[in-house]
Amino acid sequence: MNILILNGPNLNFLGKREPHIYGTTGFESFFDGLCAQYTKHSLSYVQTNHEGELIDHIQQATGRFEAIIINPGGFAHTSVALTDALRMRQVPVVEVHISNIFAREEYRHHSLTASACSGCITGFGLKGYEIALQSLINGLVVE
Repeated sequence: MNILILNGPNLNFLGKREPHIYGTTGFESFFDGLCAQYTKHSLSYVQTNHEGELIDHIQQATGRFEAIIINPGGFAHTSVALTDALRMRQVPVVEVHISNIFAREEYRHHSLTASACSGCITGFGLKGYEIALQSLINGLVVE
């Protein structure tokens, strides 16, 4: 399976930013471990702090990827444009949040983007990406 992982704003600081919430592992080393573990699948990874770039990657995924895993970061709570792009996609999408957004500040309790995804995983740390990946591979998430 060919899967695109998209990370939104500030996730380039994983391992450094608020380690009590997000842990001490950087995403690149975590991603390398995923690739080593899931060698039968093609995993691609993009991180950007720019909303329009996330939208571009979602739009360009059609025909190139069979599924998307997205952590939209703070855009989950604010971006109608990103939500609209996710609604137009033609592959399953799983939204991942490292922290439990429902146990945090009130404004984080609602995800606009989750309403446009096939599923949502929140609060399992970086393991949430692997849970999403396994769900997609095993056909538990369908479009």
